[in-house]
Amino acid sequence: MARQWIRKCSLIVGDSGGNGLELSEFRIRFEVCKYPMQTPGFARIRIYNLSDDTANRIQKEFTKIVLKAGYEDESDFGVIFTGNVKQWRKGRENPVDTYLDVMAADGDQAYNYAVVNKTLAAGHTHKDTLQAISEAFKKYGVTLGHVADLGQTVFPRSRPMFGMARDYLRVLARSTGTFWTIQDEKIQIVKTNEALPGKAFVLNSDTGLIGMPEQTMGGIIARCLLNPNIRINGQVKIDQKSVQQALRGPTIEDGAKAPQLPGIAADGMYKVMYETFIGDTRGPPWYCDLVLQSMNPADNPIPAPLTNGLTNEP
Repeated sequence: MARQWIRKCSLIVGDSGGNGLELSEFRIRFEVCKYPMQTPGFARIRIYNLSDDTANRIQKEFTKIVLKAGYEDESDFGVIFTGNVKQWRKGRENPVDTYLDVMAADGDQAYNYAVVNKTLAAGHTHKDTLQAISEAFKKYGVTLGHVADLGQTVFPRSRPMFGMARDYLRVLARSTGTFWTIQDEKIQIVKTNEALPGKAFVLNSDTGLIGMPEQTMGGIIARCLLNPNIRINGQVKIDQKSVQQALRGPTIEDGAKAPQLPGIAADGMYKVMYETFIGDTRGPPWYCDLVLQSMNPADNPIPAPLTNGLTNEP
């Protein structure tokens, strides 16, 4: 088990040509939000006390950011956000401290502008469809990451494709029982009731769990120390005895009309559905806020928004 102490943070701002600046020596505050649905994740980052020349140069020249965070132990340090700059903002927090804010989004240019214009020949498969979609996304810097099994269906007729790549990806996901998302400029396609491959991260007080996870209408919520190894669609394991059961209000009806809560997993296995990284290199915050869903489909009575981003039509 790694020791989660001595924080480490790296913020690189750069351009499309590979030029950039490392700003980790400055005070940095950040909030990174990641989702399992098609909506691009985003980051809000505040950099303190840059010189005017440096701040002006950053605003004029740089359009991409890479944020890494964790601890001195390299196994607990890694990328938590990569994306395109949407807005810079200069300001003053008090008479002494100035700041430069950046709002960035993950893969939003591909999401908003990638267009498929191709005809697939008779005998094509779902993999061929994905390849055509991937080629459109790649023009905007988004490549394929993990792709679940899409099946062996062979289509007897040719298929003309012209339109937004994201729309074709939604149709593909619906047809194959998967859902997709963009994470750190890579497309993830995961089966609805499965997670990314790999061993589940055991989350307890020894590995950074803070307080007691709680059952809510939106899922099982938990807070832990910031850890880049916990990823969207990845698995975590929490002792089911540690999860606090939801308390229904006195006005909630019993029986069939009562709203169904996401279940507490008997085996403690959960999939990460939403994730927020919160950090301050000169302050107390250094957390992951998680929304989790049981890996057992029977525990999940509500298919959206927790289990199926495909219901979010354009």
